[in-house]
Amino acid sequence: MLALLHTSPAHVPVFDALRDEDQQGLELRHFVDEELLARARREGPEAVTDAVRDVLEEAVAEGARAVLCTCSTIGAVAESAGVGVGVPVLRIDRPMAAAAVAAGTRVVVAATLESTLGPTVALVEEEARRSGRPVAVRTLLVEGAWARFEAGDTEGCARLVADVVDTVTAADAIVLAQGSMADAQHLTTTPVPVLSSPRLGLAAGARAVRVG
Repeated sequence: MLALLHTSPAHVPVFDALRDEDQQGLELRHFVDEELLARARREGPEAVTDAVRDVLEEAVAEGARAVLCTCSTIGAVAESAGVGVGVPVLRIDRPMAAAAVAAGTRVVVAATLESTLGPTVALVEEEARRSGRPVAVRTLLVEGAWARFEAGDTEGCARLVADVVDTVTAADAIVLAQGSMADAQHLTTTPVPVLSSPRLGLAAGARAVRVG
């Protein structure tokens, strides 16, 4: 069983659908805590370390062979808090960051929440150091898109993200920092590769379950 830690219930059907498409037979168990993101935005991601660890330990107690954190803002916290829980704890966006670094030296990180930009930039730079590749990272905040997502207008959020992303030039890869932005990947018209995290991250979680 793969446990998924979400900070929005909107992610549950998304990952169930991806599982049905790509990872048939993989058991998923969803743990949703919207307050984790709200508090991380107010006080900083480190403020939720203990609460995240509690969720991880609950997931392991219920039989998880691995845990995948689908929230980019608290992904690094989940990785750190997962040390010692007994199973792999993965962040959804690490495979995406690795793919962005492999694509070239100019990476644009797009987000709908400002709190996600710092953690995602740090992750891309970490993957660049790990691979020995130089990388220059720029950021792009899509104003107004998160409000649409919160209001349940996921299509409007995706279209706004796509419109803004299509203005990017002089880049080798564009990273959609949050899983909630993934639908925009299919609406963009830019020739620059646009990367999203859910499919890549779920595949990594499935591998961790099989290896474990």
